[in-house]
Amino acid sequence: MSFILYFIIGVLGLLLGITLTNAIFGPRLTQAPKPKSFPGVSVLVPARNEAENLPACLQDLLQQDYPHFKIYVLDDHSTDGTAAILQDYQKRDTRVHYFSGLPLPENWLGKNWACHQLRQRAAGDIFIFTDADLRYAPQVIAQTVGWMQQLNLGMLTAFSQQITKTFPEKLIVPLFDLLVYSYLPLWLTYYSPRPSLAAANGHWLAFTRAAYDRIGGHAAVRDHVVEDVALSRLAKQNGVKLLALAGTGAMRGRMYENLRGIWEGYSKNLFGLLGFRTAPFFATLGMFFLLHLAPYFMLLDTQASALAGIAVALNMALRLVLALRFAHPIAASVLLHPAGVMAVLLIGLNSYRWFKTGKGKWKGRQFSLRAHHV
Repeated sequence: MSFILYFIIGVLGLLLGITLTNAIFGPRLTQAPKPKSFPGVSVLVPARNEAENLPACLQDLLQQDYPHFKIYVLDDHSTDGTAAILQDYQKRDTRVHYFSGLPLPENWLGKNWACHQLRQRAAGDIFIFTDADLRYAPQVIAQTVGWMQQLNLGMLTAFSQQITKTFPEKLIVPLFDLLVYSYLPLWLTYYSPRPSLAAANGHWLAFTRAAYDRIGGHAAVRDHVVEDVALSRLAKQNGVKLLALAGTGAMRGRMYENLRGIWEGYSKNLFGLLGFRTAPFFATLGMFFLLHLAPYFMLLDTQASALAGIAVALNMALRLVLALRFAHPIAASVLLHPAGVMAVLLIGLNSYRWFKTGKGKWKGRQFSLRAHHV
């Protein structure tokens, strides 16, 4: 037991170091240098039943402090008022262009097909793919261009600040920031050529036109459930310079509004993050349990309680740093950490179940999870 706890404490200490490094020295979108020039930018938004989100999203984008950009929105067979809203904005502002998506071809997933169609309409030298449920500070496009020019990036991605309102959101959603900011030194996404150290967030994916076409774009990941990460790995494999950074303070979004949305949304993605490989996936779940949940049970063993207490304190320190730096709810993050970890583990098992049964469901569409490797 002591050996296991020393191992847990050692790894948690390393994770705390990574977390502090990202919190203090990690790249942030808000720290971008000013653009050296102002190339044309296309902001590309796939929208499926986004009538509730689109007005605020488009208003934020239209207020960007950047001189040369256009917004292209694809109405992906929506059944709400999405089309009417887009028609209205297109009439009011010449920078807004919308069109209806074509039927979904075989062997394509819906969002990937929508993004592929958007690229075919895009103009300019930089493409930025984003989602309709995001809110943006006025400088977000300029900051993106500034970083890309400063580091000669072909791809930039930012992790958005999470809005959480209901109890399940506060409990579960911030834990996925832990997977990013505690397990991956963000600067390694730029300095390391290894595809395993690539990362991406589909909330904000920016490419130069040349880099996007070089890696094959969304057509190259047409059937990949976690298409953003797949694109980042393709970028590494093709020698495209990439940077993943924190978008806290620049963009924010509410990914899911209830427990069902959280359950289905993360179930869609978790198994795919490990390339649909069973052994690495369960090894990862096991390590996540060992590091972040097992120490709380070990507190019950009087002979191991002192070391277990150190491991628990390290877990709480991790969550406190993340909460303070990346705007998480402190009480739910720190005090209810074990409950959140348990929920993530259950979602992970469900993600695997979805794969084994061959089908999942997202935004009203059934899709088959494929063991597609990048």
